[in-house]
Amino acid sequence: MIIDSHQHFWKYDRDRHSWIDDTMAAIRKDFLPDDLSKVYADHGIDGCIAVQADQTREETSFLCDLSKKYPFIKGVVGWVDLRYPDIHAMLEYWSDHKVIRGFRHIVQGEADHNFMLRKSFLDGIRALKNYDYTYDILIFPHQLTAAIELAHMFPNQKFVVDHIAKPYIKDGYFHGWAMMMKHLASYPNVYCKLSGIITEADYQSWDHKQINPYIDWVLECFGSDRLMFGSDWPVCLVAGSYGDVLDIVQDRISQLSEDEQDKIMATNSIEFYNIEI
Repeated sequence: MIIDSHQHFWKYDRDRHSWIDDTMAAIRKDFLPDDLSKVYADHGIDGCIAVQADQTREETSFLCDLSKKYPFIKGVVGWVDLRYPDIHAMLEYWSDHKVIRGFRHIVQGEADHNFMLRKSFLDGIRALKNYDYTYDILIFPHQLTAAIELAHMFPNQKFVVDHIAKPYIKDGYFHGWAMMMKHLASYPNVYCKLSGIITEADYQSWDHKQINPYIDWVLECFGSDRLMFGSDWPVCLVAGSYGDVLDIVQDRISQLSEDEQDKIMATNSIEFYNIEI
């Protein structure tokens, strides 16, 4: 079984998706479940977690509606403004949408390096546990210190780091990222997604030799019990195919036992997001 723990859907809008710059022109179009179902059929994928790409209530509703029509969408990671004064009312509203398993904020886009440590945001994180919601941490390496503090403050909250914290693979940045990831992994409530890796390398010239050290390191730090495969489709398409993404992960973990591989490719995602298969 393979569960894709991280992919996106959108109806392309130039203003709403302004983050898709000229270097990513290949994904300036709609990407919807009918497109992905064909990809999944070709690669034997059994289901996915649809993750927000827009910080709007409308997009979270859009993902929930898609899940009603497409059973392979097993869970949704939506968006809610965790700084909202009455965050409990917001979470209570979304709790009626059973497909929502957690939330994410695009922290990588925040100018404040300590955005996640501000009181209003921490109040929102604190409220998640009441609804058994997970939280996806989307950050750049320079924001890892805040993520470490967050994990320390909330030992009972389930966190997962998206895209192995987006190390600057293209520039060869490794040791500072590696040191902080090891520290973050010391908190047992923190998981990590093997996703979004090829897009942090050079889109045109990446190879396995360049990327393998990063996969090896998070495998050493988090182990097979706290890693999960994710494609980051369709964003991954700016640097390679779905098959490329799947291959680089499966190739690198092929040295592990069958049970360990199953955990990374499916079981950990199922348990972390508490989804039904």
